[in-house]
Amino acid sequence: MAAFDWHGGAIDRDTPVCSGYRNTQNVRRFMCEQCGADFRFDRPLMAWIRSGAPRTLGDVVDEWKRRRLG
Repeated sequence: MAAFDWHGGAIDRDTPVCSGYRNTQNVRRFMCEQCGADFRFDRPLMAWIRSGAPRTLGDVVDEWKRRRLG
């Protein structure tokens, strides 16, 4: 299985966040589309993303919204 192209691959809420995950402009665009222009990666969120638990980008969106919007 080839590694996912975080720079140019098609991203949606079902995209798995694997050990090869990268914060690319492609990911940032997706996150801004889902979360709004105020979206920012921060250290606590990055630690949550990279904790090793199985996640999708939809989970990341939901977690960011939970942390920011209550």
